Amino acid sequence: MTTPAVALADPWPAPVATTPVDVVVALPGSKSLTNRALILAALADGPSVVRRALRSRDTLLMAQALTALGARVDTDGDDWAVTPLSPASPASPVAAEVDCGLAGTVMRFVPPVAGLVAGTAAFDGDAHMRNRPVGEVLAALTALGVVIDDGGRGSLPFTVSGSGRVPGGTVVIDASASSQFVSALLLAGARYEHGVDVRHDGKPVPSLPHIEMTVAMLRDRGVAVDDSDANRWAVAPGPIAARDETIEPDLSNAAPFLALAAVSGGSVTVRDWPTATTQAGDALRDLLAQMGCTVTRVADGLRVTGPAGGHRALRGLDADLHDVGELAPAVAALCALASTPSRLSGIAHIRGHETDRLAALATELGGLGADVTEHPDGLSIRPAPLRPGTFHTYADHRMAHAGVIIGAAVPGVLVENVTTTSKTFPDFPGFWAALI
Repeated sequence: MTTPAVALADPWPAPVATTPVDVVVALPGSKSLTNRALILAALADGPSVVRRALRSRDTLLMAQALTALGARVDTDGDDWAVTPLSPASPASPVAAEVDCGLAGTVMRFVPPVAGLVAGTAAFDGDAHMRNRPVGEVLAALTALGVVIDDGGRGSLPFTVSGSGRVPGGTVVIDASASSQFVSALLLAGARYEHGVDVRHDGKPVPSLPHIEMTVAMLRDRGVAVDDSDANRWAVAPGPIAARDETIEPDLSNAAPFLALAAVSGGSVTVRDWPTATTQAGDALRDLLAQMGCTVTRVADGLRVTGPAGGHRALRGLDADLHDVGELAPAVAALCALASTPSRLSGIAHIRGHETDRLAALATELGGLGADVTEHPDGLSIRPAPLRPGTFHTYADHRMAHAGVIIGAAVPGVLVENVTTTSKTFPDFPGFWAALI
């Protein structure tokens, strides 16, 4: 269900759901799974295929980064064939340039791989990426034997100088700003001479399901991972077995579509929803049920039916979203439309995502009339009539999702830079408009 690409107005008039929707959607693959699978395929002991790979800006940047380091990733079809990195050859060093764009997974997951390649890799990205934290990963790599030149900034731009081998060992980091700090080290750790033993020291690590996803994918490839102790993950040295991976639908990208059912009082079925998954988006089932939706597993996948009366009958939510912070923008948008107050907490770390999402949500929802209070770790939202206006996205795909959810219920909402959704969902505006 796609429409031909056309020039979009900016800001984009968000379509309004004037009647209950009743649709079945097939979503693109998971970015988190695709980029992890690409990293592991590039480090594996033989060729493999990433099936139903997500084709988006973030994943294409990952493929380009790994290709620059010496792997081969064929992105021509739906299934991407990966030939792993060649053995290190200091006699013919690599001189790679890695464009991170706005992809945190490229900025954080690729440097540990670059340390295994003889040569240099210069990392940079979009202007806003220079504000996103990566210093803990760079400091950890330095401690593990990789040469890093970041000018002492702990941010982009930086250069990794690899010798073709990384000693590895034990490292202590503060991963309270991002679970990606841990995953970055684990993904490449089996290829380090002594493996890697990552110990977290700090406030609780957010988004733990993403680390569980990393560990599960490593184990699927024969890598020994010890996560029996809290705040410690030890990867034993050894080969990473080549394994074809079929990518699940991106469950976090399901958030605006399932929210459309809630807003319109209609029904949306997401095809191929997995019965067991490590994706954080699976939490939508419980969150939407708490807000008054009916959630049902069906033969096609997962069906969400909104309450009769649509958003006016939605209940507010008191939820700690610490482990599923990526869902916060969509959930906050639903809470702004709900009939009772909400409190979203545990999400201070989303201030370090594509933008400061807490400040951005408070500003943009408030600009449309919502009664929002910003807290250090979350938002309080009370019922208030919403009005037309422009919803700014700050080059953040999840903010765009929040904007179109509001726009589905409130006529006259204009979403600025809606095409930022291409980060994880090609032609999202056309797909969304075709549903309403």
